[in-house]
Amino acid sequence: MNNSILFLNQESIIKSGGDDIKQAIEVMEEVYSLHNKKDYVLPPKTVLRWGDFDSESTRGRVNSMPASIGGAFNSVGIKWIGSSPTNPEKYNLPRASAIIVLNDYETFIPKAVMDGMLISALRTGANSGVAAKYLAKKDSKTVGLVGAGAQSKTQLLALNQVLPKLENVKIFDLNVDRAEAFSKEMSERLNLKVETVNSAEKAVKGSDVFVTATVTKEPIIKAEWIEKGMLYLHVGSHESHFDVIHKADKIVVDDWEELKHRGVETLPIMFEQGEFDPENIYGQIGEIVNNIKKGRENDEEFIYFNSVGMGIQDVALASVIYENAMNKNIGKELELF
Repeated sequence: MNNSILFLNQESIIKSGGDDIKQAIEVMEEVYSLHNKKDYVLPPKTVLRWGDFDSESTRGRVNSMPASIGGAFNSVGIKWIGSSPTNPEKYNLPRASAIIVLNDYETFIPKAVMDGMLISALRTGANSGVAAKYLAKKDSKTVGLVGAGAQSKTQLLALNQVLPKLENVKIFDLNVDRAEAFSKEMSERLNLKVETVNSAEKAVKGSDVFVTATVTKEPIIKAEWIEKGMLYLHVGSHESHFDVIHKADKIVVDDWEELKHRGVETLPIMFEQGEFDPENIYGQIGEIVNNIKKGRENDEEFIYFNSVGMGIQDVALASVIYENAMNKNIGKELELF
């Protein structure tokens, strides 16, 4: 019986495929399929915060996300992820940081402790990649991004993977220098035209797919910006005015019960205020992946996708990276007992 754990820092994660967006998208697609088949255990996300919902955009939060997923993964573990909005400017540190612990699926003895920052960012981008694969127009050429943080990078990496005709990217951020740095880095990295625009409206209008990944306390996206055929990938919390959702031809989520429990995204806020009937949810993305429901059916539909993020996604991707590390003899073994 093994009494040691494998420690994987971020460098080891990268060497083990932790920056492979194609792999991450494939993993997330399989996770959504298993989610639809109910082959998982997913306790509600526990949020440690210092105040009400609004305090998360100032003081921050720490999320605890335990999960078990079956299928080819047969993995169990937990992500412990902290998010402090003041980190980048005040301490020159990432806003979000995480640790993932994996346990043996049979004995439940811990087998790995891993940096979770890259895994978390990659799987969130990959979520949107899966959604865009099924919900975006096939000839989508233009992507708009609101928010130029680390998360928008993995969003764009994923969209570039699944949108073969992507040519143009527009990026808006309140911090102009950060937006310019994003444009320069990602245009060179992906050989795409990435331009900085001076408003969220300009990032959204004319885009086939647009993403909001911000820490805003107030809604940004307005209904009058929405055009036929768009796909809106809503990654942050309360980033959209209610009328935007009312305008959608299809509303797709990852897990409505988890969204409702978390409570900070626009959809559950609408629900709490009596402005949204869950019957108007077209379906969960796993139903579309498993061909139980159709994705995009024509180029006129405005489709809205909202994901809360689930621990089964982190555990699944972490398990693949762990197996890669074991096969390549990467990481450091530490005696547990």
